[in-house]
Amino acid sequence: MSTAAMALAATGALPALAAEASQDTAGTLDDGTKVTSVTLTGADGVSVTILSFGATLWKFMAPDRDGELADITLGYDDLQLFKDKPNFWGATVGRYANRIDHGRFTLDGTAYQLPQNDGENSLHGGGKGFDVQNWKVEKVSSGKVARAIFTRTSPDGEAGYPGTVQARVTYTLDDHGSLQIAFDATTDKPTVINMTNHAIFNMAGEGAPQGAMGNVLTVPASHYTPVSETLIPTGELAAVEGTPFDFRAGKAMEEGLRDGTDQQIVYGRGVDHNFALDKGLTKTPELAARLSDPESGRVLEVLTTEPGLQVYSGNFLDGTFLGKHGHLYRMGDGIALEPQKFPDAPNHSNFVSARVDPGTPYRHVMVYRVSVER
Repeated sequence: MSTAAMALAATGALPALAAEASQDTAGTLDDGTKVTSVTLTGADGVSVTILSFGATLWKFMAPDRDGELADITLGYDDLQLFKDKPNFWGATVGRYANRIDHGRFTLDGTAYQLPQNDGENSLHGGGKGFDVQNWKVEKVSSGKVARAIFTRTSPDGEAGYPGTVQARVTYTLDDHGSLQIAFDATTDKPTVINMTNHAIFNMAGEGAPQGAMGNVLTVPASHYTPVSETLIPTGELAAVEGTPFDFRAGKAMEEGLRDGTDQQIVYGRGVDHNFALDKGLTKTPELAARLSDPESGRVLEVLTTEPGLQVYSGNFLDGTFLGKHGHLYRMGDGIALEPQKFPDAPNHSNFVSARVDPGTPYRHVMVYRVSVER
């Protein structure tokens, strides 16, 4: 709250706002695209900054047990890199998050071919997805919660997907450390939609010398979806018990991460797998993951309405990504926790369907909730 607003609130002239939103110009890309930033700030000191480019969660400031703020998400300082060297840092990904085998699926007897940007697969929209589009800033507001709404029209045939889709992403921050992200979409013909946020976290703070592998991860999932060597699900739901993928009781991310006796770890170069959450598909967001840094005390809880959670241990970070504050990101410097439908669901009838029809809107609500463990 501004000094003037606090003074007025103190006199009773207006109610104190719990959370504030502000809008600014973030910069201009080489092609002339003007990028807007929106910052949401809660009364507890937690703040997030979102870019219109990719509807991207750019910064996520959270205090440790001593009150020291750190940005807990990896990313770029240079806006142009989001376009020239995209790596989905905090971006809204779609139309289909995660991988689709050979970039192909069939819907109502019609075959569709998507761009292949991950070997033979299509990943997160095939390199032409929502993450590399500049979204419209529809509304920014302060109040009991701070809110920012981003919208865009995805035309029929964009990145190979059928249907004209009207997409909306709503970020809402309260004063208790909860950032809700709601993804909404409608279509004018049958299509598939699977949207999520692709933030990569380190609860010790991005660029921390020790990396993120000491972060403790808990995932309430008794099963996961094993993959082929191309990281496409086989269709099986395998038990996590007795494998490196058992995070039900919580353990440091690094435990089992180099277990070359497990073929799934070899395929993923670590963990890059979808977990079938015990809760399944739910109407309201329920717990999907808990990530904490014992040293700083920072805790992140991820909640979602979706049935799956992709856990990615930063296996392809190779020191060539020049990130925030001049940090070179390496393998294990961050952890992605991506709530979603299962990867390649359009090609697996036993997975929860990602189909969306006219008159039946798509909606996914997820929450990033930060706190401090004393």
